Amino acid sequence: MSAPVDATVHGGRQHDYVSQVALYRHDLRRYLRDLDWADEWRTAAFSTAEDGLAHDARVLARLYADGWNRYGWPETAGGLGGDEIHRAVYYEELGYAMLPVPAQHWTLETLGPALLKFAPDLAAEYLTGYLSGAEWWGQSFSEPEAGSDLATLRTRAVDDGAGGFVVNGQKIWTSQGPTATRLLVLVRTGTPEARHRGLTMMMVDADAPGVSIRPIALASGRRELAEVFFDNVQVPRERVVGDVGGGWGVAMHLMQFERGMYGYAVLTKVLTELGRLREDMVTRGASAAQRERFARVYIDVVSAQARTATTVRRLARGESVGADSSIDKLLFGRAEKEVNDLILDVRRGQMIAGQASADLDTRRAEWWYSRAATIMGGTAEVQRGIIADHLLGLPKERRGQ
Repeated sequence: MSAPVDATVHGGRQHDYVSQVALYRHDLRRYLRDLDWADEWRTAAFSTAEDGLAHDARVLARLYADGWNRYGWPETAGGLGGDEIHRAVYYEELGYAMLPVPAQHWTLETLGPALLKFAPDLAAEYLTGYLSGAEWWGQSFSEPEAGSDLATLRTRAVDDGAGGFVVNGQKIWTSQGPTATRLLVLVRTGTPEARHRGLTMMMVDADAPGVSIRPIALASGRRELAEVFFDNVQVPRERVVGDVGGGWGVAMHLMQFERGMYGYAVLTKVLTELGRLREDMVTRGASAAQRERFARVYIDVVSAQARTATTVRRLARGESVGADSSIDKLLFGRAEKEVNDLILDVRRGQMIAGQASADLDTRRAEWWYSRAATIMGGTAEVQRGIIADHLLGLPKERRGQ
């Protein structure tokens, strides 16, 4: 794996950036400030998810060539070293520069760490392409009758007699599924009675024979999610992530990052949106009630960010976060929804009756997508149940009463 940027782009400062996060932050901030295509990046807007992802892939390719988005990822997988703190700083600095986070990062932060821990050979082979924007993956967990309760999923993988597996079943709500190159799929290899003990994680190529992907049009009209069908799909044994029957452990490890790193990145994004809204309120004027509500929402966002920052530091130390991450999920899901509701209310005339444009379409799509913020990745009700059972030790809920 070549890494010519180490000595050329950063003037040989790679190891300084790894050991000195403050220096990495300082020079990344200067890089973004002096970037001659920053305005193009900052103002880019598209009317389809496909066009938006294609644009973001080009952004990632340029950042990768200059090396800046490779910190926080190991050199064995296309990175330049460092840990989760470097990635958090990267998101913070994009926010300070009012630059949107490339959409591929949402799934990268969720799926990448699982591969690094449980399938380092696959990470070494494929994560470089992810970091450089050459490919991205979909997370295929939920099914029509197995959403937050993954222990009931039915997509099945059976031994093909030659060392591999044959997968049959259906997934739904696969993030970035319509354009994904690969899928991380949670399948059942044990009996239904085994529940979570009978699950296995696998990497499946999206263009493998027998894989059918049907984009799902959201209320905004954008096709960001997909349902995926597996019809006798052959999966080699080396594509198993972790152990056969160990998929639940992989999923739980993954969830820490979905609620920690992903949550932190989302909060830097909504802080950027609040910054833009503040400029609009100063320019166009706002009522006292709107200003007060802005302050309350801002406090909720920075409180959630402080909480997820604690989780990011724990992840960087290699700690297992476990049920604590449910608190993060509750806080950042609510904050994301509150920010988008505030934007709609302050800009109601423009949001509802504004002249059609890619920028307005994007803002509307963000509001529609935020409707699912407290549902996707585990509903708020499920997170409260986890907190009650595993953190507070409250009595079990009586069902049917």
